[in-house]
Amino acid sequence: MSKVVPVQELLIGGQRLKTCRNTDFSHARLLSGLSIEQIAQNYGRSQRTVYRWESGQYSPDPLVMEDLRTIYSSRNAQKTARDSFTFIDLFAGIGGLRKAFDSVGGKCVFTSEWDLSCRKTYQDNFVCDHPVHGDIRDIDLDSMPQYDLLLAGFPCQPFSIAGVSKKNSLGKPHGFHCDTQGTLFFDVAQMLDKHRPKAFLLENVKNLINHDKGNTFRIILRTLSEDLGYSVDYRVIDARYFVPQHRERIFIVGFRDTADFSFRTMEIPQSAPKLGSILHPQDSSEMTEQPYTVGSRAEVAAKYTLSDRLWAYLQTYAEKHRAKGNGFGFGLFGPDDVTRTLSARYYKDGSEILIRQQDMNPRRLTPRECARLMGFGNSFKIPVSDTQAYKQFGNSVVVPVVEAVARHMLPHLLGDHGDVSIRDRAQTGARQLRLFEQADRYTETGK
Repeated sequence: MSKVVPVQELLIGGQRLKTCRNTDFSHARLLSGLSIEQIAQNYGRSQRTVYRWESGQYSPDPLVMEDLRTIYSSRNAQKTARDSFTFIDLFAGIGGLRKAFDSVGGKCVFTSEWDLSCRKTYQDNFVCDHPVHGDIRDIDLDSMPQYDLLLAGFPCQPFSIAGVSKKNSLGKPHGFHCDTQGTLFFDVAQMLDKHRPKAFLLENVKNLINHDKGNTFRIILRTLSEDLGYSVDYRVIDARYFVPQHRERIFIVGFRDTADFSFRTMEIPQSAPKLGSILHPQDSSEMTEQPYTVGSRAEVAAKYTLSDRLWAYLQTYAEKHRAKGNGFGFGLFGPDDVTRTLSARYYKDGSEILIRQQDMNPRRLTPRECARLMGFGNSFKIPVSDTQAYKQFGNSVVVPVVEAVARHMLPHLLGDHGDVSIRDRAQTGARQLRLFEQADRYTETGK
């Protein structure tokens, strides 16, 4: 006997459409609790397009699918409190780290972000049952709630080694209170020392490894492992396998009570998405989102196309540096490409990522396209000016990359590893030594 597939009849535009509920999209939508009408409204698509995703006639937007899975994962985690964990979000920006750890069932209990514009975007997109604190240096550590995980995308700053060298010569002890004093990393280390959370995740630019001739990274590793006693591992990950953008960032993970976490076993997607997946289609298949798109076809607004004067300047500038053998210049991309790194300076001229247009000057990405390029999707609210939006997305993390890291950390966050045996401690010490040796190799080779 053949399997009966539930069928739903939908009426739109005077036409009755049938949708089968055995598609991946239909399953994800039902689990998320969203209706077809809500998805069309939230993601700027026509209901007809969403119906076709539902029936399997068209392949759904992968960004929408990812959002639906995130919504379901978050709701499911709330229903199973035993699998939940708490975290704090430091240097929170617009919430990229939080969005990723929300998706695997975490609950944010404390937030710190000093930039008022970022705080506006953050609070428009996340429900906060706690105040968003400002400067991390002004936080009273004794008043903070308990938490399992510390998240921080801290700024990269040099550490002075003069005091350390003097103490070494005098035979006096020193530690992170001396080595990192005056830096924002010091405030992170203080919290770890004071609260002893189960784990932490730190994120930074790839060049942290070579910053100040490698001194900065060596002090960070030594502080986290030797001074604070965490088992530490790190990995540089290129976002190009998650979004159509080259963006290398270092992720440093530490666990208080386990020595078996390793980035080596973390799987990275093999296929890289293309730029066309995040560009406005400009064919009426998505709803108009002013001020980014206009008209019945939701075409990109004219203000994002470069003026003749700016385009001429960028070409002249690029040619001048090309003649000198330098690589400076604009980056021009089409739908089948992977872009350069989106930076916080994108608001100035957009030169690092320009989009080809037929019979027209190239254009900048819209802020909505930047949101997609960073993995925030269509439902993420952008309540600030274009200038602020470009800065915020350029400074953020790529959400799907952090989600992959979060999923890799999750079993260790939820598992009960108990006390670490003497043998495990010995293995941990050996692995930490290998980390320092690896850090030295990075510094020497410039990788």
